[in-house]
Amino acid sequence: MSDPLPDPFEFMQKLWNPMGLPMPGMVAPTLDIEAVEKKIADLKSVENWLNLNLNMLRLSIQGLEMQRNTLAAMKSMQPMPAGPAAEAGKSPGPDPAAWWNLMQAAAGAAAAKPAEHKPVEPAPRKAKPK
Repeated sequence: MSDPLPDPFEFMQKLWNPMGLPMPGMVAPTLDIEAVEKKIADLKSVENWLNLNLNMLRLSIQGLEMQRNTLAAMKSMQPMPAGPAAEAGKSPGPDPAAWWNLMQAAAGAAAAKPAEHKPVEPAPRKAKPK
């Protein structure tokens, strides 16, 4: 029972580096609290920077998905060509005339719809002063 307690730092050093050779990137544990706090602050800064980049990446992906959906919607509005001969004379991209006709039809439908007529209620009479 005279065995001294094993040194935990020695155990960790053997675990990390069994050959005893210095390994690049492996930092030996320190007992300095200020150094540990500085390392924590540095790592939190890196974490915040990575989160910012992740959020920017997500926004870029969402923007591209919106662009894809818009282009698919515009392509679906195009009339289908009759054959390869009609395809040769057609310019690529959505048909602006189809869009304009759709907008005119919507405006015409809104103008043709009769406005709902509400009967006007008479204003309440004022009481005569006595």
